[in-house]
Amino acid sequence: MPRRASEEGAGQRLRGFAPIIDARITRLILGSFPSEASLAAGQYYAHPRNQFWTILGRLLDEPLTELPYEQRAARVLAHRVGIWDVYGACQRTGSLDAAIRAARPNALAGLLARAPRLQAVAFNGAAAGRFRPLFEEAGLRVRVLPSTSPAHASRSLEQKLALWSAWWNDAAPPARRRSSP
Repeated sequence: MPRRASEEGAGQRLRGFAPIIDARITRLILGSFPSEASLAAGQYYAHPRNQFWTILGRLLDEPLTELPYEQRAARVLAHRVGIWDVYGACQRTGSLDAAIRAARPNALAGLLARAPRLQAVAFNGAAAGRFRPLFEEAGLRVRVLPSTSPAHASRSLEQKLALWSAWWNDAAPPARRRSSP
């Protein structure tokens, strides 16, 4: 009988994903660490009940949930939004953030060199939000948002969307001034 990912993850080190970023991003969304479903699929936010792609799709006015993963990532970057996690590796049984052990943070300190236009960071949930001070010290606008995970069902999709929308609007890059003719 094959071993479940949660049984395998209990004793071995799990590795996260490379960031979806480029030098053009102005906003970054940081989660904690991929769920079992995401690790199995090799995709950020792959659990079918995770509301991440629904919420981000509404913010971007893009049908992200209808697109293949590679196209989702491309559309997100086209809107100058990046996606990453605060932890690059950990030990964990299951998918809950509370079960994360022996976590190794991603190389967040070098992020501004890779994304020099970055202005605002949203943390997808309280576990990722523990890294808030690092980004505040760098002068970025930051907000800890309610997790989109199905494990955090205390708020409705519409309540979460309202909070994510407030961040989105506050994090909008300033309008560029046109030079006078």
